[in-house]
Amino acid sequence: MPLSRKVDVEALPGNARTLTGSYGARYRDQAVPRYELPDEGIPARAAYQAVSDELALDGNPMLNLATFVTTWMEPEADQLMADTVNKNSIDQDEYPQTVEIENRCVNILARLFHAPAGAESVGTATVGSSEAIHLAGLALKWRWRKARDAAGEPTSTPNLVMSSSVQVCWEKFARYFDVEPRFVTNTHDRYVIDPDEAASKVDENTIGVVGILGSTYTGEFEPIAELAAALDGVQERTGLDVPIHVDAASGGFVAPFTQPDLAWDFRVERVASINTSGHKFGLVYPGIGWGVWRDPSVLPEELVFHTNYLGGDEPTFDLNFSRGGGQIVAQYYNFLRLGRAGYTAVMQRLLETSNDLADAARARGRLEVLSKPDALPLVCVRLPPDVSYDAFDVSHLLRERGWIVPAYTLAPNADDITVLRVVVRESLTRDLADLLLDDVHRAAQRLDSIGPVVPDRTRSGHTHGVC
Repeated sequence: MPLSRKVDVEALPGNARTLTGSYGARYRDQAVPRYELPDEGIPARAAYQAVSDELALDGNPMLNLATFVTTWMEPEADQLMADTVNKNSIDQDEYPQTVEIENRCVNILARLFHAPAGAESVGTATVGSSEAIHLAGLALKWRWRKARDAAGEPTSTPNLVMSSSVQVCWEKFARYFDVEPRFVTNTHDRYVIDPDEAASKVDENTIGVVGILGSTYTGEFEPIAELAAALDGVQERTGLDVPIHVDAASGGFVAPFTQPDLAWDFRVERVASINTSGHKFGLVYPGIGWGVWRDPSVLPEELVFHTNYLGGDEPTFDLNFSRGGGQIVAQYYNFLRLGRAGYTAVMQRLLETSNDLADAARARGRLEVLSKPDALPLVCVRLPPDVSYDAFDVSHLLRERGWIVPAYTLAPNADDITVLRVVVRESLTRDLADLLLDDVHRAAQRLDSIGPVVPDRTRSGHTHGVC
């Protein structure tokens, strides 16, 4: 969440301190404080109107091509979420059927990710992949520490190997939980992890290696099987048995339906855990994520808490506690509603749209496509190097038409390249994609004439996507 700061209301001019009435005083005629709790309340309709009017300034979710997060669900799913918004999913004794539905979802995902037939795989719902990633990282760290303690070895300097293209929540995990991040940096012709370079960074203090199934930068799938093979070589040479965690925040609901024979999941023996985001290509509103572990041996029991103050034994592994049950219920609705055939049809259609958009971008000759056709349904492009403007300027002009298309620099060692990225979700039809491409080229033609329009570009904050 954004880090908010307390506002000095005394330093604000009067009109900036209050929310004034509107609609000819139809609902209220008194201003209410903006940053302070009002002494008296206002009618429900007036409160609704005040908040609703401000929200009109937000972007249009349908034209938000920056986010991976689902912005549309069927009315029946909307109704189910409304029906369960007042259910706290952590209250296992009070809402046992919501818990049972979560259990079914974990079972479905474990099997979708090819958990071994004889393994008692475990998993949990989370508030997006960010929480699932922190939990997976903690499991890796505690498992490594337990082994080091048993061997009488020091545990003060754990490290985690990953691509510099990881989502920012991995950097948060490393900082918050005192783990040294060891990055495999990009090059100008490689935007994902190099398995051999990753293996070279492993030592006795490595808690694990992260593989990304769907980079937020270019959408590419990292080569998980090749990464495992490189780590097999490390074990043969040194005896170090280093597990892999797969960050499948985006790709976990894509690859099983578009590349069912791709070995990236628990079919790869070295993969210990997987996270995925139900609120991305799982097609559920935010926020819902999932963490799945191959079997209990890779999830230290010390991390699981048992409580009984809500009634009955409640084992939990989470960083959050109370949360509504609506997203869990909506995930199960999608599993029932779509099934394997439905998810396959949706994902294949999204890939068709993204590939058509990429082909059309190439055909117009002004854009270089960096994304790949056998990955996430997105299009990542860069402008010609000989123009005076860059992707930030194009993104700025697209806002005038309502499009939200992010501009950002690639990860370190390739961060002199600025790109635009379009995430293809269900709401982006082929017709809308054509209109978008028309607007991109109109913006480029305008910039050819007037030059850059964004004078102050901030290069330090990359767009890593949304969990």
